[in-house]
Amino acid sequence: MPPVVVINGTYLKHGAAIRNKLHGELTLGIPSKTVYKSLERSLKSLKKGIALLEARLAELVKAHQQQQLTLLKSIPKMGNKTPMVLLVLTDGFTKFENAGQLCCYAGITPTLRESASSVRGRSRISKVGNRKLRNLLFLYSFSACKHNKACREIYKRVTSKGKSKKPALVAVSNKLWKQSFAIATSGLPYDEEYVSRST
Repeated sequence: MPPVVVINGTYLKHGAAIRNKLHGELTLGIPSKTVYKSLERSLKSLKKGIALLEARLAELVKAHQQQQLTLLKSIPKMGNKTPMVLLVLTDGFTKFENAGQLCCYAGITPTLRESASSVRGRSRISKVGNRKLRNLLFLYSFSACKHNKACREIYKRVTSKGKSKKPALVAVSNKLWKQSFAIATSGLPYDEEYVSRST
């Protein structure tokens, strides 16, 4: 995995920890000004470091994968950061021959859990794969349910069967992986009607 992504992830976790400490200080009622100021300085420094890393990541992706970046950004509300990290973690999708392999790599494929007492287990995602990749599009799936027609239809179809929101969002994540792979490898931008018909 590219060092810039690993370091950025470390910074983000550290930043979250500092924000939690700041929140903890505030909930005390009478926070220590010295501690609070020190935590604020640390958070400010981390934000600066993250900004520098994200700028470097953008340079690398734009230098080598600008076309794929543009294509992925055509997916509704995909933003800028998500497709950049996606391209880096998949090495521009060159590691995979098809979308199924990509879903397996991310650990988003369903697997049947069985026990000795029952041959029929609940279907769950495998979670055997790249956790960063799996979390990347799972977080984006919330927005995709609103703005991506094919994802919205899948979400409604799963929840209409009485299932909870989580398996519906997992199904949306799976669809997003397939969309991303098809768009990045075909050279064609997002087409709402096409992806909806192919759902």
